[in-house]
Order: sequence, then C-alpha cells, then structure tokens
Amino acid sequence: MTTPSTRVSRLNEKQSTARGQLDELLDSTPLATVALVRDGHPVIFPTGFARVDDELVIHGSTGSPWMRALADGAPAAVAVTGLDGIVVARSGFESSFRYRSAVVFGVFERVPEADKVRYLDRLTEAFIPGRTAELRASTRKELAATLPLRLAIGADNWSLKISAGWPEDPDEDIAGDAWAGVVPMSVAYGPPQPAPDLRSGIPLPESVRSITDTPPSVQ
Repeated sequence: MTTPSTRVSRLNEKQSTARGQLDELLDSTPLATVALVRDGHPVIFPTGFARVDDELVIHGSTGSPWMRALADGAPAAVAVTGLDGIVVARSGFESSFRYRSAVVFGVFERVPEADKVRYLDRLTEAFIPGRTAELRASTRKELAATLPLRLAIGADNWSLKISAGWPEDPDEDIAGDAWAGVVPMSVAYGPPQPAPDLRSGIPLPESVRSITDTPPSVQ
C-alpha cells in the first residue's frame, strides 16, 4: 500500500510494497539515518537501529538535543540502504548500483520505563546475537542516561525501492567493445581485534566467534 508521501515517482517500477522485503532490508544492516527539523533547521544523523517486531528502535543519550526533539514528537524520516553491487554499464550514463533503499516516516515515542531493559537488550542482540548473555546487567545510572525510542512500522508509512537488474544499454553500445556486467558488493566481518587493555587469558566470546567465524583457539 502506498500514499502520496510514500509513492516512488522516479523509476517507480522499482518500488516494492512487499513487507517481507522491507523487513529483510531492515534486518540486514544496523545503520540508519534519521532526518528531522529541529529549531527550524533540517538535520540528519546516522545511528544504530534494530527492527523489533513491527517497530523501528533507536537509542541514544538523554542529553542529546536531537533525541529529545524526537522524543517530544518531531516528525521524522528514517532511511536505510543496502548496496548489493555496482552495475557496470557500457557508458557512464547507464552505470549505477544494485541497491535496496527504504524510508520509514512517522513520529517516535519513548519506550516505557517498564520495557526499557527488554528493548535495549533487543538492540544489543540485533547487533551481536548472543551478547546479552555474556554481559553484566546495565546499571541504574546507565539506564537513566539512555533514551530508547520506537517508531511503528505500519501498513502505509514506508517506501521501499529495489534495483536488482543488469545494465540497460542501448543497442548501439551493446554492439561495441566495452565490457558490461555487475560487481557484487557485501559487508563482511574481519578478524576480531582485542582491546589494548584486555587482560590476557580472556577467551574470545561465543557471540563474537559466531559473527566472525573465528575458531575457538583464536583469542
């Protein structure tokens, strides 16, 4: 379902209304950009996020002016993009990307105090699955300094555009000698790097080994 604010006007054949494809994109990356108007000026911020069921959840400092503006009801637009490849065409004009790009519109609300720990744990688990079981509980001071916000993902407050095709070169370029195709792109984890102040003898945790495919013997 689309509305005038969520309808793609440029290359609208690439628009998808499949909620499953939206969830797949939101679950595939931990980074979003949040745009709003604060004190009469447009501002935009990159931030970590997670999809918690039918909500888009972010968190930040209670001292952050933009987080407070969102908590007070400032309308927002949240953009999430996944780059899947470079489309190498036979001309610069036709060269582009394979991508999935979504925008969710709406107003954030504060996560109730009673649900704060659960939401923050879900954020941690989205970034590093299994990590919460390896960590101490957050202190009251830490919880008091943290502001989690949630934005409902409804039936008509989001827009998704997917470009997954091949070069669309004109016949005269296809007849030429230039190579054309797609170079896939992906995000990969590298070898874990221990903190300089990590005490010796502390093994690599299961959560980090799982996301990096690091053997248990590596510390």
